[in-house]
Amino acid sequence: MRHSYRIAGHCIRIEGVALAAVVKQIEGFAPFEIHADEAPLATFTVSETPAPAMAKILYQNQVEDVENTFGRYAEGYLLILQQEDLSLRMWVKEGGDTVYFQGALTERLLRFALWIAYGIVTAPYDTVAIHTSAIQHQGKAVLFLGESGTGKSTHTRLWREHIPGAELLNDDSPILRIIEGVPYVFGSPWSGKTPCYKNEQYPLAGCVRLSQAPYNRIKRLDTLPAYGALHPSCPPDFAYDNRLYDCISHVIGRVLETTPIYHLACLPDAEAAKLSCVSLQKNT
Repeated sequence: MRHSYRIAGHCIRIEGVALAAVVKQIEGFAPFEIHADEAPLATFTVSETPAPAMAKILYQNQVEDVENTFGRYAEGYLLILQQEDLSLRMWVKEGGDTVYFQGALTERLLRFALWIAYGIVTAPYDTVAIHTSAIQHQGKAVLFLGESGTGKSTHTRLWREHIPGAELLNDDSPILRIIEGVPYVFGSPWSGKTPCYKNEQYPLAGCVRLSQAPYNRIKRLDTLPAYGALHPSCPPDFAYDNRLYDCISHVIGRVLETTPIYHLACLPDAEAAKLSCVSLQKNT
C-alpha cells in the first residue's frame, strides 16, 4: 500500500500498510494527499531491520511526556522518540531519499517524526518548517514570530477580527520555501493545537516578531537583529548540524534580502493588529 502527499510542492510517498494507515488517521494530512502517480522526492517506509546506533547526539528536549533525541548515526540522521514504554525511531542517510521508521507507530509520536523527516529531506531544496503563526491577507502571507506564550495566536486572531480579508493560514508550523529567489509560505499538516490545515501558498509579505508591552510600538529591523528575530523560529533540532544549518541559513538569508522584518512591542488589542498591518502595507 502506498499513499502520496504534496507538501509545499514536494511529493512524499508513504509505503507500507501499517505506516500508511496511521498517517491517514493523523489530523491534517488529508488536504495534502494526492492521487497522481508522480516520482516522490522521498519515500517513507517501515524498516524490517534494526535501527542504527546513535553516534552523536545533536539535540535533546522533552515536551510533556515525550523525550526527543536527535543526532547522527554513521551514515546520516537518527531521531529517537520515547514516551514512557513506547519508542519510535526514524533515520535517513545523509542525502538519501528513503526514510525509515521503526517502533511504536502512534499518531502522536509519528506526527512529530514525520515533521523532522520532512525537514531533513526538503532542507536542500530551500525549504524549512518555521515555528510561527501565519496569516494570509490580500494574496500575501505574514509570519508572526515569538516564543511560546508571547501572543502569536492572539495577534493573528486580532488580525482576523479587525483586518478585513485576513485569514489564518497555519498556527504553528507553516512551510517557508524559496522558489526562484522568492520566499513563499505554504500551509502544512502541522498546526499545533489550532486545527488549520490549508493546502495553499502565498508570497511572503513580511515577518513580525512579537513581544508583550504596555504600549504598541513597531520598528523595522536591520539585518543583524532581523536574523536574530528569524533564527529562533527554525527547527532547533537542526541547529547543531553544519549541513542542515547551512540550508536553513540560506533560506533566512534570502528572506532578509527580499522581505521586511519588524519587531512589534504590543498590547493584545485591535490597535496592535492595525499598526502591524499598516506598517507592512507601507513596505510591500
